[in-house]
Amino acid sequence: MKFCRIRLLVTVSLFLMLFFLSTFAAAEGEGGSADGKGTVSVKKKKHVKKSAAASAKKAKGAKKSAASAEKKGTEDGGDGGSAAKAVVKEIRYWSNPDYTRISIAVDQEARYEAHQIKQNPADPYPSRIYIDLEGARLAPGLKEVPIGDGFLRTVRAAQYRPDVVRVVLDLEKIKDYKIFPLSDPNRIIIDVKGERPLEFSRLTEQIQPPPAAAAEVKKPEPREEKPRPVAKLKPGKIRRIVVDPGHGGHDSGALGANGIKEKDVVLAIGLKLAEKLRDLGIDVVMTRSTDVFIPLEERTAIANKVNADLFVSVHANASLNRSASGIETYYLNLAKTEKAAQVAARENNTSLEKVSLLQAILFDLMANYKINDSAHLAEEVQKALYKKIHGSYPTAKNLGVKQGPFYVLVGATMPSILVESAFVSNEAEEARLKSPEYQERTADGILEGIKGYISSLK
Repeated sequence: MKFCRIRLLVTVSLFLMLFFLSTFAAAEGEGGSADGKGTVSVKKKKHVKKSAAASAKKAKGAKKSAASAEKKGTEDGGDGGSAAKAVVKEIRYWSNPDYTRISIAVDQEARYEAHQIKQNPADPYPSRIYIDLEGARLAPGLKEVPIGDGFLRTVRAAQYRPDVVRVVLDLEKIKDYKIFPLSDPNRIIIDVKGERPLEFSRLTEQIQPPPAAAAEVKKPEPREEKPRPVAKLKPGKIRRIVVDPGHGGHDSGALGANGIKEKDVVLAIGLKLAEKLRDLGIDVVMTRSTDVFIPLEERTAIANKVNADLFVSVHANASLNRSASGIETYYLNLAKTEKAAQVAARENNTSLEKVSLLQAILFDLMANYKINDSAHLAEEVQKALYKKIHGSYPTAKNLGVKQGPFYVLVGATMPSILVESAFVSNEAEEARLKSPEYQERTADGILEGIKGYISSLK
């Protein structure tokens, strides 16, 4: 009986085993025939694994590219873009025995960092200054600029890295230096001050126009010589004045509704003012006496180079509001109003954003500027100019003395002002500006203001 039970148990087990084997075989055959779902699953895993490997490889390549881009740098400080976009085109300088201004011209904006090196940590001043321009390359042939003015030996430029141009100033003994950017066109300005006393015999009396603008220079029309009256004013401390007619050449300045160009009327006023100042026995240097473009930084550099006692920049105003009119005079300082900032942006040929950036660095730049003397000169000129114009044009408005961050005044080592003689955007004042009589009266008014300033110095 017991044996029968064992036999029955073995039979049932064998039957169940055969049943499960046949079922498993059927399932195996079904899985293989349904478009290879089983193998697709395996392939998917292989594909995912392969895709993950490809992604990892791609990510590694991207990381390598990013690292390479970071190493190379870009003009805005390494945003992952292509390298060396900006081109350092030219290095120029203007020098006198205790001052040199260097201008580094770049074809587009480039981020830069300035550094200094001292031979000894105890030295008060550096022996070398260097500026690294990121995302930049050097124009062919631009290497070294010898200066040798006693405190600045040379300015050297080299491709420090594939994406970095290094400009090095080799110094002897300096008193101070300032670095700031200008835009439209883009350049980096370095003002270096020496310690030696001025040597007037070494000053350059003749200022030549920049090489790029030489072709634009026209010979002035010959004019009849007339005997000059005996000077009634003794210039005293004011021996040399730089008269700066704004704009010029391809930069026409503001345009009037009837086609008047600011550059033309301010040149006419500037030439008349220069002649009147010379009649007083004052030496006059003009930044331009013809229709030629002079960069803003060069105008102030000219005044510093010839050791001028005053700098007077002549302009004509403009506004989107065609009814805006009047006379105003500016000196260099932080703009206190939005309108003053807008005027500075227009005369700087830049944006309000760039004016804000300039204001941020003016705190440091203006430490040695003659702000009080400039404000005094502006007050005297504004008062006399308005009085002279109002006498013949009763509707003329006195907009007063204002302050603003004007590029053309940055770096001046003497009292400096910018005169807005009238609004070329106002049709009535545009017609006045075109008139030789108004130009004459404007020159007379500025002259009287300068005379008033000189008299107050005694």
